[in-house]
Amino acid sequence: MPAMTAVEAGARAGAGVPAEAVGPLVRGVGVLRRLAEAGGTLSPSALERATGLARSTVDRITATLARMGYVRLDGRDVVLTPGVLELGNAYLAALRLPALLGARADALADELDESVSLAVADRDGIRFIHQATRRRALSVSFRIGDLLPAERTAPGALFATEWTERDWARWRTRRAEDPRDTAFPAVPPRPEPAPAHDTTGTTGTTDTAAAVEAAFADRVGAARRDGWAVDDQLIEPGLVAVSAPVRDPRTGRVACVASVVSHTSRHPAAELPAALLPRLRTAVAAMEADLRTAPPPEPGPAPAGLATWTTASKQELGRDFVESLARGLTVLTAFGEGRPALSLTDVARATGLPRATARRALLTHEYLGLVAAAPHEDRAFALTPRVLDLGFPPLSRTTLPRLAEPHLRALADRVAEPAALAVLTADGTEIQYTAGAGTGGVLTVRIPVGARLPAAATSLGRVLLADTSAPAAPELAEARARGYALVDEELESGLRSVAVPVRDRTGRAVAAVNVATHAARRSLEDCVEHLLPALRATADDIQRDLHRASRFTKVATT
Repeated sequence: MPAMTAVEAGARAGAGVPAEAVGPLVRGVGVLRRLAEAGGTLSPSALERATGLARSTVDRITATLARMGYVRLDGRDVVLTPGVLELGNAYLAALRLPALLGARADALADELDESVSLAVADRDGIRFIHQATRRRALSVSFRIGDLLPAERTAPGALFATEWTERDWARWRTRRAEDPRDTAFPAVPPRPEPAPAHDTTGTTGTTDTAAAVEAAFADRVGAARRDGWAVDDQLIEPGLVAVSAPVRDPRTGRVACVASVVSHTSRHPAAELPAALLPRLRTAVAAMEADLRTAPPPEPGPAPAGLATWTTASKQELGRDFVESLARGLTVLTAFGEGRPALSLTDVARATGLPRATARRALLTHEYLGLVAAAPHEDRAFALTPRVLDLGFPPLSRTTLPRLAEPHLRALADRVAEPAALAVLTADGTEIQYTAGAGTGGVLTVRIPVGARLPAAATSLGRVLLADTSAPAAPELAEARARGYALVDEELESGLRSVAVPVRDRTGRAVAAVNVATHAARRSLEDCVEHLLPALRATADDIQRDLHRASRFTKVATT
């Protein structure tokens, strides 16, 4: 488990926490961070060990997070859910850079057939805000939200060209406290220092701090001189990258850094400036032009009724619901597109919380590094990249089947019939099953994941074909008009199924979900009256998670 931050260690010991900080909020944020570092799943006992909190405290925090839709309790495990992405989405929406520049990064990745990333500075580290990763056997595994030490990256050298002496002092302190980079779970830790012998024959350890600082300072100087930087296997053997800064047209400072990432078998580090840098610089120039000409954002709707919801949840669940934790986390969702900087009054108005409650939450988030004073804004706050710590990385590469599986299991348990998710194949003639949940009946439908069936003969296929521009067959036109497809014993005698579409953020049907049954168990009327409402509710749940997960990331449908 990565090392606990000084903030969390102070909270565990009850020392060093500002008097006005909200203790349950500090502890709840620590739980979300530990879950994220563990890949999104931990048992309550593992959370107890990782956080140093009492088991009763862990149980109350996870119950509260489950009520908020940020985790689910799956057997003996606590699992992060796509609901927690709302926190990171609030930061990315307020930042605007992924929305404005992501398409340029994707196009560059397609042109070069290499992975391309966008990163922002996060104190003395860098944090990814966009990834366009190539699918091949050797591919880059970094995720949106991953934090890397500045000195082990090309973007870090570029950001460090703008560091103050205070920034350098903070970097040296962190290096002294964590020389192996154990607090950065996205990168392999540095090896243990090799034994060394002094002239008296006493065995000690080699002090590499001075060498690390000197090497980083040299790379920062080169980045300042050249206007670009190279990562020559700083993270791990074989991994190389070339980076260039994207500058804010208002201030001239580095807004983010674009990188092309490869490996030495494709591009040795010495070849990167000639092979990849010219096209990277062209893309960066286009990104900077996009920033100059981007219209002001239209503020989206602020969250409403949050204070009322937390009060109602407290009344329903009693002491198992930690209201101060829930209210503190809702403060983060007050920010978003068109709302990058908010005053205390703005936050109180958006959330419905009393000013005193909003103020304590903001002070706590500032202490935790999640908000900071907004630049160029008087008495206003802004989210920091550290909000992405709260569950974003492990969920940023999820797939539609993973999103759907818990909802399919809940549906199958609810209706006592098997449920499945499927997509159309590329030629549109077949469906492919991508996820499913069975039941314990003797006579039941068992179609394995990966199986293919004729699309026209299945409810799943018909509801997907009905979404095409001009469905010619009467049954497809009927499915489009009704919003569902019901197939009665056409694929196999006795088999009935009903299906509804699952739509992406544009409204396009990208998959379908169905419930199958035997004709002897349910009539056609029963399928429509009882199975269809539960099926539609499940599709809505899957769509909600898909829309959250795909706002700033690409969600594969298989």
